[in-house]
Amino acid sequence: MKLNLIAVGKRMPKWVDLALTEYIKRLPKNINFNLNEIAPEKRSRNRSLQELKKNEDEKINTLISSTNIVIALDEKGELISSHRLAGELQIWIDQQLDVGILIGGADGLSDSIKNRASKIWSLSKMTLPHALARVIFIEQLYRASTILNKHPYHRE
Repeated sequence: MKLNLIAVGKRMPKWVDLALTEYIKRLPKNINFNLNEIAPEKRSRNRSLQELKKNEDEKINTLISSTNIVIALDEKGELISSHRLAGELQIWIDQQLDVGILIGGADGLSDSIKNRASKIWSLSKMTLPHALARVIFIEQLYRASTILNKHPYHRE
């Protein structure tokens, strides 16, 4: 299965890159994980928020055109547990699906992108910095894989 994390934002702090590298290394070989970073649109007085989001949408759409499942991460989305993610991961692996996970920029994802998503999930009821959302998601993906493999990383 292929999992693309599509995130608006570049030049993350070093600790984010280190955490992503570590958890990607830990993922099982049957999960082909890719990080696709999209440069955020430059803010200016002459450009509306709607225009900025439209341009980011176009970049996101080029990366999700061939995915089977698109999941938008949004603070207003459905909260899911680690076990639920493990169940979803098992389906994705069994069916060899291509999955796109979307993390918006400073202004979030547009309604048109969220409407295109198969599901909208939340990592927390709190607003998270986008860099931290990346780390939390990859850790939870790793945790889900350890649940499936009955590895002792996840404890209840």
